[in-house]
Amino acid sequence: MENIIDIKQLQAYVDANDALHSALGVAPNTPLPLRPFAQGEYNANYAFDVDGENGASIPLLLRVNLGSQMHLEHQIEYEMEALRLLEPSGRVPRVWYVDGSCANFPYGVGVEDRLPGRPLRYETDLELAAQILSDVHAVQVPESCHLVRPDHPIVAIVEECEQMFAAYCAWSKADPTLIESMNRLFEKAREVAQRDAELPAPARLCIVNTEVNSSNFLINDGAGERSYLIDWEKPVLGEPAQDLAHFLVPTTTYWKTTTILDRSQMEAFVDAYLIAVAGRFDTAGLQERLDDYLTVTCLRGLSWCAMALAEYEGGARASSNADTYAKIKEYLQPDFLAFIARDYYGL
Repeated sequence: MENIIDIKQLQAYVDANDALHSALGVAPNTPLPLRPFAQGEYNANYAFDVDGENGASIPLLLRVNLGSQMHLEHQIEYEMEALRLLEPSGRVPRVWYVDGSCANFPYGVGVEDRLPGRPLRYETDLELAAQILSDVHAVQVPESCHLVRPDHPIVAIVEECEQMFAAYCAWSKADPTLIESMNRLFEKAREVAQRDAELPAPARLCIVNTEVNSSNFLINDGAGERSYLIDWEKPVLGEPAQDLAHFLVPTTTYWKTTTILDRSQMEAFVDAYLIAVAGRFDTAGLQERLDDYLTVTCLRGLSWCAMALAEYEGGARASSNADTYAKIKEYLQPDFLAFIARDYYGL
């Protein structure tokens, strides 16, 4: 989605916002100069700083919501409340302020900590990622939790894949060979979803990020420094295996890197995760569920790529990121599809 934020209008909103100033502990009308920080498809982010009680500068991030991947009416409140629930984990940004009213600015706005760190490296950081995810998944979720709770998460993922791939199939330049290859994967995924539909609901649900890409981790290498998981646009209540699968599949690891984990690396990561859980919650049956999630998660990545290719080449999406466009096309090549079919679908 194109960034349609008027920075002058946003700055005026921030500087005149007494409730925001109060939440940050600064005097009304104190200038809070914003700096463009990062642009997402569904959000725009701005960095700024305030003085803390001891005179030290507090780095903050102002997040402007431009849309919702989950088709939610109150997206900014949804993701900021998820962060509040996850604060006990020590692995997510602290929330300072939320305004989803759109009364004084046309988009939802939230303010959170701007945390330090570098993107995750699969070659060196698998154990640390396992520790981060175990801390997130260990957070106890109140019964009244506001988060979306699919009755059958794997069924929900396959249904999402169906919707995305339908957009590709409706494209006038859709490749019949690609459609045939994807339909073979869908047949297997539907079998997995059918099994999922017949199972009872999991005894314990946790908050899962659903988008645990390497760039959503902030890794700090210093002794005693914490590392974090950020970007909580699409959290849901689900099973730990959902996040573990998304973290491990090649459609995730290869997206921003040149890494595809082999089976021994994947097994080492799961072992590290189980050690990090340290009995804080029941992990019985995790491996069986992980196998099913690996299957449908690969399909999710490929279905998104097919939909995005139709949008890029059909003019519905500006293909401004050459690396993303190239990776989308690579994922849909016969060799990559054959690799996924062989290693994750047994085809």
